[in-house]
Amino acid sequence: MHVSVLGAGSWGTALSIILSLNGHTVTLWEYKRAYARTLRRTRENKIYLPKIKLPKEIIITHSLEEACSNQHMIVLAIPSQFLRSIIQKVKKYDLNDATLVSVAKGIENDTYLTVSQIIKDEMPEYPDKDIGVLSGPSHAEEVARKIPTAVVAASHEEETAREIQAAFMTSYFRVYSSTDLIGVELGGALKNVIAIGAGVIDGANFGDNTKAAIMTRGIAEISRLGIAMGAQPKTFSGLSGIGDLIVTCMSRHSRNRYVGEQIGKGKKLKSILKSMSMVAEGVATAKSAYELARKFDVETPIIDAVYSALYLDKDPIKVTYELMSREMKPEN
Repeated sequence: MHVSVLGAGSWGTALSIILSLNGHTVTLWEYKRAYARTLRRTRENKIYLPKIKLPKEIIITHSLEEACSNQHMIVLAIPSQFLRSIIQKVKKYDLNDATLVSVAKGIENDTYLTVSQIIKDEMPEYPDKDIGVLSGPSHAEEVARKIPTAVVAASHEEETAREIQAAFMTSYFRVYSSTDLIGVELGGALKNVIAIGAGVIDGANFGDNTKAAIMTRGIAEISRLGIAMGAQPKTFSGLSGIGDLIVTCMSRHSRNRYVGEQIGKGKKLKSILKSMSMVAEGVATAKSAYELARKFDVETPIIDAVYSALYLDKDPIKVTYELMSREMKPEN
């Protein structure tokens, strides 16, 4: 197939390599003209994915029109909070019903929409069957080194999910399929919020017991909110739920865990974000998740605690003990 990847961050770069090695004709779009030239010259993404060589077959461009024209599949590797502005430009071109595949993990602020919902909001006539997502426990740094990884391709249409599955499947990148589009998206987005909480545990020098509690009760919150929003319960027991939560809460590669760790050490959010070159999706998603929990009347104490530490400047250690001191309850 002809496949375009919009976004030359670490994940977009890693996925473009997979697609190219799978024999597809791949175009990688970089929004900065000068950096696109650098990528073409060096064949290495030294900022976002250093020491990994880009196959010479990958076409690198700054032209969005070139990237969107005559493609069978377009992969959207753009942070969720910036995606709408890109979709507004993309929809001006003749996409010829290319399959749109989101690989972002976030929920837009103010609208509280997932990426697939943003696409439909901007392009209401675009066929549902041509929209899908790829999500799961998958750090770009490891995928680029061909470390065995398993993820999920999801779409409302089973045929589309299988098309995405086939496009990405390799001996080291195993792809499962699902028709629970909203569940897969919510699992990938909401786990980032819990991962910030797990990072706070690391930064505050609590222990493994505390992190295990945050992760276990965190997946319970994700499930409650996801089910209220129409997701299938079993999705959150899979790769895009508990699987993605585990890797994001535990890994040194996790930007969301890192943000929480710095918060746990007493640093302020603004200075943390200023020091980072890549986006931690969970920071913005914490706002959306907090509001969604109220909209759907779902109890989410850990999400609420992360929100208060990030945006209400509450002491993270005090917030942790407040979580521990809540009224006694059965485990559900």
